[in-house]
Amino acid sequence: MNKNERLINLEGISFSYPGEPQVLANLDFHFHRGDRIGLLAPNGSGKTTLLHLIMGLLKPSAGRIEIFGKSAKDEKDFRDVRRRIGLLFQDADDQLFSPTVLEDVAFGPLNLGKPKNEAIQIAQKTLAFLGLNGFEDRITFKLSGGEKRLVSLATVLAMEPEILLLDEPVNGLDIKTKAKLKEIMSGINLSYLLISHDFDFLADIVDAIYTMADGKILLDKELRLHEHVHAHEHGVYPHRHEKTED
Repeated sequence: MNKNERLINLEGISFSYPGEPQVLANLDFHFHRGDRIGLLAPNGSGKTTLLHLIMGLLKPSAGRIEIFGKSAKDEKDFRDVRRRIGLLFQDADDQLFSPTVLEDVAFGPLNLGKPKNEAIQIAQKTLAFLGLNGFEDRITFKLSGGEKRLVSLATVLAMEPEILLLDEPVNGLDIKTKAKLKEIMSGINLSYLLISHDFDFLADIVDAIYTMADGKILLDKELRLHEHVHAHEHGVYPHRHEKTED
């Protein structure tokens, strides 16, 4: 793995929604192979917007986007990007649309041109990896919130991406499911950018934590990780720790 290989390069990116103040202002961001980055910032700071710009779901008003060494401007440029980068939406219901779990997870490989039998095998393997054996015939809309979140992740992983972009993956999860997701992310062999308000979750699974302010991404140099896998943030983004039982 070449950790010096720059996979995502954003330079001078600006963006605003119609009739609203600027969300991103001359933002620069560089993401390399092997990076595991957490992004922790207040609501409205542009975190989700950033992910959607990387995927070509939104277009910047200014700046340059380069992904996998190629300029990405038009819809045709982002088709390959979406094959190689997996985006986990903040709301699992935006990701799941098929009647059953197996159909949802197999949809991505089928869309990439895999034969039906191979797509099903990939879907089953992915579900097993996430500990979701026996979920194949479950009705998607009847799943619990935590189950939907894990199945959503399965739909992304089944496409065998090179990079994961995860938008608030632990929102609404119970302690057990959150611990399971932490174990998955710790063991997965992928580069990823993960948005979360849960500082302790991030501190266990990322190598660096960034924040956002004034439309830009900032490395929080005040982050201190302790030996007991606990983090304190004395910089620009205050947080609260979860209470855990001994």
